[in-house]
Amino acid sequence: MEERKSVWDVNVFNRTTSKGKILSPDVYNFVIGLTLVWGFLVNWLIVKFVPTGFIENISPPVFLLFYFASCMGGVYMFNKSASPLISFAGYNLVAVPFGFVVNIVVARYNSDVVLDAIRITFIVTAIMMLMGTFYPRFFQKIYNVLTVTLTIVIIVELFDLYFLGIEHGIIDWIVVVIFCGYIGYDWGRANNIPKTLDNAVDSAAALYMDIINLFLRLLRILGRRK
Repeated sequence: MEERKSVWDVNVFNRTTSKGKILSPDVYNFVIGLTLVWGFLVNWLIVKFVPTGFIENISPPVFLLFYFASCMGGVYMFNKSASPLISFAGYNLVAVPFGFVVNIVVARYNSDVVLDAIRITFIVTAIMMLMGTFYPRFFQKIYNVLTVTLTIVIIVELFDLYFLGIEHGIIDWIVVVIFCGYIGYDWGRANNIPKTLDNAVDSAAALYMDIINLFLRLLRILGRRK
């Protein structure tokens, strides 16, 4: 007899049923927003209180091992868990290493550039969320294109940086466009799954990674201009 696969064994965004309490749309979106704010607060605390030199003095292999292990473990936890607490723990496992990266990058720019990047990121995110609300099918159609393009861009960028020692400013613009698409996609699918507390946390975690990546690229673009 074939064993029936639980709905909780699949990715959160493929869930069509729920065993948790269904929230109203307003409460669901509020939880997503509150969870996003928590992730940004964690990043701000790391930037504010963790010396950049402390992070830079960590051995690169050790830092990369910590970064990828923490992020991958966190993503697995919030994607697979049906518990809001476990998902929130996984979210923090992603936010902390991202905060270390933000710390290092932000230290390179003056406060005016950082504030401009934050402001533009907020505006762009709001616009893409609106588009994701009204045109979710469009973002579903371009998702595979976004993923393939991002993979190619990362490979090209790493090759040029480590083997040729050059950087292409156009790549930052391409990545900005890609993560704009991801924000619209993740927001659209967040509102097409059961509106539970756990799914709100999971959706916020996915959006958090999109927004932080968008911010970091915008920061590089603005910093290069100034």
